[in-house]
Parts: sequence; structure tokens; C-alpha cells
Amino acid sequence: MHAITLAQATESSGAMNAWSLFVDSFDVFSIALILGSLVAVALISRVVMDARRSVIAPDATYQNLREHLMQKNLGKFEKGLTGDDSIVVLACKAAYAARAKGRDAMRDAAELAASNACARWSRPLDLLRIIGELGPLVGLAGTVWGMIIAFVRLGQAGGAAGPTDLSLGISKALFHTMLGLVLAVPCLLVYGIFRSLVEKHCNTAMAQAGELVDMIPEQGSESA
Repeated sequence: MHAITLAQATESSGAMNAWSLFVDSFDVFSIALILGSLVAVALISRVVMDARRSVIAPDATYQNLREHLMQKNLGKFEKGLTGDDSIVVLACKAAYAARAKGRDAMRDAAELAASNACARWSRPLDLLRIIGELGPLVGLAGTVWGMIIAFVRLGQAGGAAGPTDLSLGISKALFHTMLGLVLAVPCLLVYGIFRSLVEKHCNTAMAQAGELVDMIPEQGSESA
């Protein structure tokens, strides 16, 4: 019973020390890392929700548009282009708008629209990578600044500071490094996992869009 009570007291004391260390170490570097963490959480949530094939390259949309083109039903095909904002729909919409300019113009318009759409899906991942790479650097800057302050205070005390004072100052300085690493690890992990998935789905969508664009008749050739 005494051992359990002692363990609980130690755990409570450790939590209080961690909180007090956070409060004592709170400065502009901590604010930057906390803001970065909030932005990272929002980006990770968006990536997890949107980086799916059902969103980037939905098979139902592709099959629906393909069926209308095979039946040469351009009316229903036009209605299908208003269903969602997937890469296939955006590419086909751009190609359909350029029908009067010829097949090459249709393909160029579709390729440009698909590339812009893929960039939209990749942008949150690029931001995550940037935050993940900058987090440890900001934490290191905070650590260096904290060490400078600790040694300045040591010099002002005439070298009379004891090991306890030095360890407290160093622990406050290293707290920024820990915050930077805590920010960087999930950002880079999500980036590494979802980057390949997004590229795979984008490539699939672009292949589907290329097939559909070649099936769209040029303007004036519907009755031919």
C-alpha cells in the first residue's frame, strides 16, 4: 500500500514538474511550436479525410462518364461533369470546353486541369513536410537561446550557481527541442505515408481522364 501511494505521489510530482517546466519555458519559440502544432493537426485531419481514392479518383464517376460517352449521350455527360470536383471531372470539363479548338487543345486543357488538381491534393502534404522540417530547427533555436540565458545568469552570479540551478536551466532549454521533435515526428510520418498514396491515386485519375478525353468527340463531329 505504501509503495502504491509513493508511486502515485511520484507520478503526480512528475506531472506538476513537467507543467511547471512548460510554464517556465514559455516564450516566443514555444508559441511558434504550439501554433505549428495546431496547423499540423488541421492539415493531418484534412489529409486523412481527403487522401482517398473515393475522393481523388472515384470509380463511380469514371464509369458513369465513360458509359455516357460510349452511348454518345453528351447531354448526360455534361450533367455528369457537375457531380463532384475530382480530377477526372475537372480534366474532362476542361477538355469539353476546348472541343472547338481540336483534339490537341482538348488534351492540353485536360492535362493542365489535371495537373492543377493534383497540386491541390499535394499542397497539404507539402505544408506538413515544411512544418516537420522546421519544427526541430525552431526547437533547436529555442534551446540555444535558453542555454545562452542560463550561462549569462551563471556569469552574473559569479559562477556561484550549483548543479541544481544549472540542471534546471538546461532542462528548460532542452524543453524546446522536445517540443520541436514532438511536432516533427507526426508531420513527417503522415507525409511519408500519404505522399505515395496521393501520387498513386492522382496517376490513376490522370489515366482515367486521358481515356475519357480521347472519347470526347470534337465539336462538329457528333453527327459524323
